[in-house]
Amino acid sequence: MPKALLLENIHPLAAQSLRDHGFEVETMKGALAEDELIEALEGVDLLGIRSKTTVTAKVLDARPALTAIGCFCIGTNQVDLNYAGCRGVAVFNAPYSNTRSVVELVICDIICLMRRIPAHTHHLKHGLWDKTASGSHEVRGKTLGIIGYGNIGSQLSVLAEALGMRVVFYDLDEKLAMGNAQRCDTLNELLEQSDAVTIHVDGRKSNTGFFGEDEFAHMKQDAIFINCSRGFVADLDALKRHLDSGHLSGAAVDVFPVEPKKSGDPIVTPLADEDNMILTPHIGGSTLEAQEAIAQFVSQRLEDYWLKGSTMLSVNLPQITLSDYRGAARIAHLHANLPGILASVNQVLGEQGINISAQALGTEGDLGYVVTDVANKPDERTLDALASLTGTIRMRVIE
Repeated sequence: MPKALLLENIHPLAAQSLRDHGFEVETMKGALAEDELIEALEGVDLLGIRSKTTVTAKVLDARPALTAIGCFCIGTNQVDLNYAGCRGVAVFNAPYSNTRSVVELVICDIICLMRRIPAHTHHLKHGLWDKTASGSHEVRGKTLGIIGYGNIGSQLSVLAEALGMRVVFYDLDEKLAMGNAQRCDTLNELLEQSDAVTIHVDGRKSNTGFFGEDEFAHMKQDAIFINCSRGFVADLDALKRHLDSGHLSGAAVDVFPVEPKKSGDPIVTPLADEDNMILTPHIGGSTLEAQEAIAQFVSQRLEDYWLKGSTMLSVNLPQITLSDYRGAARIAHLHANLPGILASVNQVLGEQGINISAQALGTEGDLGYVVTDVANKPDERTLDALASLTGTIRMRVIE
């Protein structure tokens, strides 16, 4: 029986779905460090993680039987994707499932900061009745600057406009503007006119330190800042300086440069004593609705890969969508993207007298993936010949 290991308190729907599809499933609430993960992966075929567990080259080398990784979240920067592909390990994520939850948190942050709700709450808890309109504003008519106009940024754009906000955005890629949103040619152009700035960039390493002293300095007087993307994107010390100086009127931070491995662990941040500040423990996508949708989506991708060989929506392998196989077996062959591999696969099958019922091939970068449905079950000699082909990375037989 194949085995799946699910870490970081993934929604139980994922475990149940995998069990229903023939997997033995082990679950753990917290994340694991590198050596702990290597130990836990003994005999494991599928791994499910969220954002706190890092899958390094050392982990992949230590457990060559690992076949696929499901990231039950948006980001995949916690996995060495290129090396996983070279080791024949498929990686899947959930790029859309928690989009709405993140967007709603950002909208909530904007309204609360504009109305100075965190500051008023703090004062009232300490016995101060501070009933004043000073510094409090409606969001209607204000300008929202969205940095990163992908799935989250574009949906945020629509909801912000529904609240009466003017929306501008900045993105390195060409993006279709939603509604009346306007594209800015430069980041500074966005910063200089935005009453609220929110970041929604991806987790690529080049985004480390993306928003620092210079960017904060270009923001409008009394603007607010929100980061629900990645902790390493923004310089929190610079943010604190601009809050303390009175340049910025408030901020909301949901992600941090270094985050605890599990719930209940302590965290120290220089922003804890700020007045108009919202601090949340990386809960942008943590709603029951989002976690259930993520569990369903990613577990389905893992099951489709294991049972059908389908790589659709994989983030590191050539993408092929496959239905149930036709014939006696299906041979999934992942290889280096070299000329003649398909011909070599077919030659091996032909020499063994095996008819091909259906075949699909996809290539991406340095990798190629050919899936062949055969009319009769291949014997060990055939499989050994296929595995010995130049450039072979991983071969699986599905039957």
